[in-house]
Amino acid sequence: MSTAIMHYEADSLYHVYNRGNNGQQLFFRPEHYHHFLRLVRRTIVPHANLLAYCLMPNHFHLLLQPTAAGTLPTPGSASTTTQPLSRGIGRLLSSYGQGLNVELGRQGSVFQPKTKGKLLDGPFCEANYPAVCFHYLHQNPVRAGLAPALADWPYSSYRDYAGLRGGTLYQRELGHALLALPTNPAEFGRESAMLIDPTRVHGR
Repeated sequence: MSTAIMHYEADSLYHVYNRGNNGQQLFFRPEHYHHFLRLVRRTIVPHANLLAYCLMPNHFHLLLQPTAAGTLPTPGSASTTTQPLSRGIGRLLSSYGQGLNVELGRQGSVFQPKTKGKLLDGPFCEANYPAVCFHYLHQNPVRAGLAPALADWPYSSYRDYAGLRGGTLYQRELGHALLALPTNPAEFGRESAMLIDPTRVHGR
């Protein structure tokens, strides 16, 4: 499994996502979700601040801020490219995909060939777009009918931000600061429950 080398700017915010090839399922049991998150810690966290995540049965969402440690200078340019982060994403998908194929006794690509990474805080993005995307990705399980409420889906960072769990995979304080999220759990829950129109995210 390979992933296209994408160019990310250090300290910018990105919505990174991919889905099962041909819509196929990626996660079949709780152990699969947990294993994927362990791989995220190993392959992504060294190169980026993970601000939020949501894993769905056939796709995943990550909200990332690439760090200087994950960047390399682009020759002849003042910009940077996070080639280490891109390689980390490739290792994440390859490791998980190979393991799943072995377990299921099958071959072929598990993920779509190209992982998408959308810039959330560029000059043409609306001012609160990173927060819109943050809430959107947490709302995926409710929108898909997999959970009656945001707190009922265990495979996202919502529970941690809502003060219901103390996960260590992501940078919660940084997320609050960068996204201007309410620090009061009740207020955060009310803001999070205001469903986002998917076209605000996918229509860009």
